[in-house]
Parts: sequence; C-alpha cells; structure tokens
Amino acid sequence: MQKCLALAFLLLICTPSIAQNNNELAAGYYTVVGAFDKSKGEYAQRFVQHLNSKGFNANYGFNTSRALYFVYLQSHSDLKTSLEAMYKLRGESDFKDAWVRVVPGVIGQRGEEQRPVVLAEPETSATIAKDKVTTPEPAEIVKVVEEKQVPVANNGLSEVKAVEPESQVEEIVSNEEIEEKIVQVFPINLGNTEVFLSLFNASNNRIIDGDVQVVDTDRGKLLKTVKGNDYLTLPDPKNQSGKVTLICDVFGYRKLQLEVNYRNPEADTALAHVDMMGLSFVVSFDLVRYIKGDIQTLSHVYFFNDAAIMIPESRYEINQLLQMMNENKYMKIRLHGHTNGHYHGKIIKMGNEKNFFAIGKDAINTVGSAKDLSFERAEIIREYLIENGIAGERIEVKGWGGKKPLYDKHSANAKRNVRVEVEVIAD
Repeated sequence: MQKCLALAFLLLICTPSIAQNNNELAAGYYTVVGAFDKSKGEYAQRFVQHLNSKGFNANYGFNTSRALYFVYLQSHSDLKTSLEAMYKLRGESDFKDAWVRVVPGVIGQRGEEQRPVVLAEPETSATIAKDKVTTPEPAEIVKVVEEKQVPVANNGLSEVKAVEPESQVEEIVSNEEIEEKIVQVFPINLGNTEVFLSLFNASNNRIIDGDVQVVDTDRGKLLKTVKGNDYLTLPDPKNQSGKVTLICDVFGYRKLQLEVNYRNPEADTALAHVDMMGLSFVVSFDLVRYIKGDIQTLSHVYFFNDAAIMIPESRYEINQLLQMMNENKYMKIRLHGHTNGHYHGKIIKMGNEKNFFAIGKDAINTVGSAKDLSFERAEIIREYLIENGIAGERIEVKGWGGKKPLYDKHSANAKRNVRVEVEVIAD
C-alpha cells in the first residue's frame, strides 16, 4: 500500500492538469483505497489512472456528506459482500489499509455496475525503474488523504487524517536470540475490536443515515452517541453484566433497540443481529417505516421567534418526511402543532415568494393566539410537502397551542414544548 501511495505522490506532481469528475457517489458500499479533499478532484483522477495503469480496475466519485473524493476498486449492494471483498483486498494486495465507505440512500437508484476485484501483478524491479521519477522538493509533494476511522472523544464521530508514509526500517534478529515470534493474545471486547453499526431498510434496499445511542444497560445511562454505518469502538460500561444497549431512533423509522455484550461479543454472534466479518463485528439494525398509529416529533425542525417560518437547519428533517411520503403513496399523515404556553400576539407568516426557511421582505405580519401560531407552523410544513409534489389530501393539520405541553412552561426544557408532531393516519 505504501509503495503504491508513494508512486501516486510523485504522479500527482508530474501529470498535466485533468478535468475534474464531479459525479456524486450513488448509494452503496465502496471498497476505498484513498480519499482526497474536495478541491483535489483532479488528483483523485490521476491516482485512478495510475492504479489502472498497474492493472487495477479503479474509479472515483465525490461524497457530499464527507466533502471528499473517494478512490475505490469495487462497489457493492450489500454490506457482507463489501466487507468480504475488503478483507480479500487487504490480504492479496498492498492495500493493507483499504476500507469500506458507506453512502446512504436507495441502492440501485442511480448506481453503477458493480466492479469485480482486479488485483495488480506484483511490481518487478523493471516496472519500478520504468516508473521512476525525479523526486520533487518536500514542499511540492501533495499528500493523498486516507479516511481512517478514529473515534473522537465525546461525540463518536470519525475524523479524516493525512497518512504519513512510514519509514522503511530493517530489523535483524539472530536465530540464536529468538526461535519463534511470541504473540500476546488479548481478550476480545468492543473497546479493542472494531464494530460496524449497519443501518438498513430491507423493504426498499435503503442505507439509512443516522446516529446510535450507546447506553449502559444496567444503569440506563447514556454513554455516547455514535454515527451509524461507520467503524468504531464502543465505551466500556464498567457494569456487572458487561451489556450495552444500542438505540437507533431515526426520524421516519420505528425506534429499534438492540443489546450486545461489551466483554464477550463473540458469544453474541449467535444472535440474529450480530455477525463477525474478518476482524470486525457487525451489528445490523433492520429499520422499518412508521405504520398507522405511530406519532413522532420532528425534533430537529425549529421556527423563528413569533413566526410560522422554519429556520434553515430544519431542512434536513423536513426532507426526510418528504422522502417517507414519496416512498409510500398510500401514506396519510396529520401534523400536530404545539406551542409553549398560551401565547397571544404577533405572528409572522410566509409571503408569496414561498421562502420556507427565511423571513423574506414579503413576510406577512399578523396577530393571533397560541393555537393560531401552532396551526400556522404545522401548515407551513404541509405547504412545503405540497410544493414538492405531495397531494394535499394526504396531509391534515391540527393546532393545539399550549394545551398539550411535555414540560412545565417555566422549566429548563420548556422549549421542547414548541414542536410539530407527525401522526400516521393511513399507510
């Protein structure tokens, strides 16, 4: 791997400029061997050309959620096959650090044909001499960035780091000093062994983007929130049973709670939701959509003060609701608007320009009650769905004002009373 990357560094400097490929990676599982900053798309293309000249079948694409170009050798439609291919690649080539990059979305919707494993022939001294290029000054070298899954304290997210080429060190050991290599075996647990949390909806072949809460099962205490579809290690619950509860609560899908044993994960492979792939454990969350009777809060949809207009950060979850409605043309919902207390005063409404996420110059200033404000806030969500192709008869609206608070209106959690809930009334 290091040899291939070193040649790639030189190639990036000495190859003429090439037009960037801005194709977004389709949903799926990719066996990745390198990643580049969003401003370095042409370098990714050069790396692909270099790999293909060595006999590989490489390609690359952009991933908006990570703002990176990924160079990959294969793409797959299921996690198990992708992990098997990754371990094969690590074992049969120089790409010892190859990893699987998961792109959420419906697999096959815009996907390209799967690419088989094509391993390059080992490099000989002749091919190395042929590719030899004058080494540039250190300041000129452009480094290839690899996405390494490194748990970050407190938030469980992964960070992207530059990989420095390791120095080549030869270590000579006399046969008289040591007869065989001694390997220290440590007990496997979920703190020293990677686990992959797979969030998937089998009914429509969709990889789900979402978080997972890690809870101490014995004490019911939240230990950490981590990102799904990523390699990571879990925090030690330090409890008597060794058990941790994993909770996936993604809007649009029924909450799913699974249990694993931190200290003895190998025993959990007897469970339907736990599998071992190579040196990693896979925990599978088979998520299902809401059904009739389910009520869920749009917990990441917020409004400007005194306004029935959403702030920009609400766009992501509103689009998740839109996606859910598009998937099932028979689904009907009721939007329940709530406020904190019995407000009466100014209400700012959206103008004719239909700017759902900003108070425009054409915004309308009116006066009304808390019930009016809660109704208008639910109504703007209905209008957004209709504007994006959902039939109006599939959406009902109800304004409750401050009649159904979750917390006392003077408490620290009072802001949570301001919400819109989604009730599925037909599916």
